[in-house]
Amino acid sequence: MQPGKVDRQPAYVLHTQPYKETSLLVEVLSRDHGRFTLVARGARRPRSDLRGLLLPFQPLQLSWFGKSELRTLHVADWRGGVPQFAGERLVCGFYLNELLLRLAPRDDPAPELFKLYDRSVRTLAGDVQFSNVLRRFELELLALLGYAPELAADAAGQAVAADALYLCRFGEPPQRVAPIERPPARSCLLPGASLLALAAGDLGQAQTRRDARLLTRLLLDELLGPDPLATRELLTTLYALAD
Repeated sequence: MQPGKVDRQPAYVLHTQPYKETSLLVEVLSRDHGRFTLVARGARRPRSDLRGLLLPFQPLQLSWFGKSELRTLHVADWRGGVPQFAGERLVCGFYLNELLLRLAPRDDPAPELFKLYDRSVRTLAGDVQFSNVLRRFELELLALLGYAPELAADAAGQAVAADALYLCRFGEPPQRVAPIERPPARSCLLPGASLLALAAGDLGQAQTRRDARLLTRLLLDELLGPDPLATRELLTTLYALAD
């Protein structure tokens, strides 16, 4: 057996780029081995069996070998079940991928993260409201990374009141405030009703989704730093996040 060989691991392709003359570097998210890079040797050759397989948003089963940072793809099998993305759905899918490429740690087994991504891709493939899928993904991703905000209790330890207004900052419980015209930098103002809906996982109302977008953008921007997400800018241009 080859060293470090792994067989038939559920995985998704997050990103590919040319490598040497005929190969590809493939960034993957696997169920039991997390996110890492594979080299797919000869994948760019015209007759390679891999050319039509190593596509984003397609459930795959991968086998590879090697213990170094750059492992070698051995076999890729298509598991089926998800149609090819196009248009706004495609951009939304790339947004999920870009978030994982920027935030998911490398070589960290994360079966719950894989389950979240798999569920989100399959939901996105259906006839759904894209913003709903993205907001759920963002909130659950923040929770899995350990940055889930407190939503049901405020900074004073009191239960959030639906008719009150709250100031939200990264890493802090919401703070109940009187109505103010503009929140301070690196914060957002949200009504208690939206916080309670988000705590219950209820994104049914358009206002809740808009408020969820304010909150997740605030939190994600702290984690992402100064470099903007290319897909977010494109989504904003296409109004794909607007209700």
